[in-house]
Amino acid sequence: MSEGHVAFELEAKNVSPETLATLGEGHIAYVKQIRSEDVPGLFPEAPKIAPGLKLFALHGADGTPIMLTDSREAAVANAWSNELQAVSVH
Repeated sequence: MSEGHVAFELEAKNVSPETLATLGEGHIAYVKQIRSEDVPGLFPEAPKIAPGLKLFALHGADGTPIMLTDSREAAVANAWSNELQAVSVH
């Protein structure tokens, strides 16, 4: 673990959950691979999608779903076009 990670972990212990939820808001988005079966829960307005597909969801730093796509590259490009730094969640 790098020194930067250690410092952040020590400081994060003193930060409220509410404050942590707003870190990166308006600046950071995350890309997460999801299954098509998970789409209705994340994107209720999305049309029905066949089961068994791997998709990519772009979320705001606070977890708000932004977009759904079939490629990681498209999700990252959408983040960049909205001046957001994209990070991956595994």
